[in-house]
Amino acid sequence: MNFPAPLQLSIGVDFQPFSDEVKYSILGVSVFLFLVAVGILGWQIHRYCTRTRPHGIGNGFLRTGDEPATKGVVGKEIPMPDFKVTSLSRLSVSPLFKLPIPAGSATSTEVGRMQDETQRLSRCLSAGSLPSNSGSVEADGLAEDGLAEDSGEEDRIRGSLRFSLFYDQLRSRLVVTVLGAQRLPTRDFSCSVDPFVHVRLLRAVPGEEDGEGAADEAACCVLHEWRSRLVKGCSSPAFGDEFSCTLAKDEVPSVTVRMEVRDFDRYSRHGVLGEIRAPLDGLDISYPLEVTEDLAAPRKDQVGKVLLSLRYLPISQRLEVGLLKVRAFCRQVANDKALYARICVVCNRRKLQHQSTSLRTRWDVTVFNETVTFTLPDQPVRECAVTVSVYEVAAGRKSSRRLVGQAALGKAWGSEDEHWRLMMRSLRQTVARWHPLYI
Repeated sequence: MNFPAPLQLSIGVDFQPFSDEVKYSILGVSVFLFLVAVGILGWQIHRYCTRTRPHGIGNGFLRTGDEPATKGVVGKEIPMPDFKVTSLSRLSVSPLFKLPIPAGSATSTEVGRMQDETQRLSRCLSAGSLPSNSGSVEADGLAEDGLAEDSGEEDRIRGSLRFSLFYDQLRSRLVVTVLGAQRLPTRDFSCSVDPFVHVRLLRAVPGEEDGEGAADEAACCVLHEWRSRLVKGCSSPAFGDEFSCTLAKDEVPSVTVRMEVRDFDRYSRHGVLGEIRAPLDGLDISYPLEVTEDLAAPRKDQVGKVLLSLRYLPISQRLEVGLLKVRAFCRQVANDKALYARICVVCNRRKLQHQSTSLRTRWDVTVFNETVTFTLPDQPVRECAVTVSVYEVAAGRKSSRRLVGQAALGKAWGSEDEHWRLMMRSLRQTVARWHPLYI
């Protein structure tokens, strides 16, 4: 067979093998790398075999010798109780979360100290001590500006707010300017914050006596409320928003400016970073007065009352909540406004069911006389709470709602337990009582 000349030339080429020097060099490098790998493997095996293991129960809660155990589960340095065990054979262990007590060697003082330390650790490890996002909220369920319990919220309050106040005597107008905030705390999961400021003008109203002869606590009326612009991703925002309203001169001393700094959340309730309260009584605001004040933990203000009735039917497992009357402490009543209520049943901070009432024209005392029924199993009823959120909307047209106030009652709420207990003692009977509305 005849091949072309170039192909015959390429086939005829005889490649020469590597020289002996190159072969021995490659072999030496391979042997060196193999010895290095064997050395590393032997070192790891030696470390694993000679590593000292802690004796006792858990991850360093018990120790021997004089060196305290400070390593946690993930290797973090955490303070541990100074438990010292001289001999494991002399240790008698009680049930879970009970303290191990050395037999015959610990004094009563040491046992008491160890018991206190164990109770503190059990509280830290319990599910109920996990942090929550409770506080003032602005959504449905445990609803905006809700009455959720505070869980260490005061420890997370930090930052300051800068604002100015001015009362124009010629025009009888109060001007509130939100200038900015500094050093606001950020969210743990995103390391950012989207702050805005909710401003309310509160006017103190004299206390009244309810039907049982008990005097109401200090109450107030919401005259005006505004909301500043949103600044995203900034812990020291500059707002520069100015709000004004007409206010008589003789009413100025009874007015308090309440400013809440909130963290905007599109998909959940807004978090409250803190609040500032500026009573106008005693302040000279005839000229613009600029103030910088540290944020404080938010507090609730009573803005009205609601008459609720409860009835529990154990056989059919039904809870009937009746909304009878709503009275808001307001200076003036606009007949073009309407009220409705949203009633929710919450168990273990989880919203189970909710229902809304019909719209009613707002008066000094708005009468509803409506009853909503919830079908629940027996066990959750005894452990649940009921929240009633009253909202205001423009009558006859769709508009954004405004929270008037919220009341809560049930086993989870301290001052409202009496009504709940009375309902559980008076099965199949309707029990009515007034409750304060907070905001």
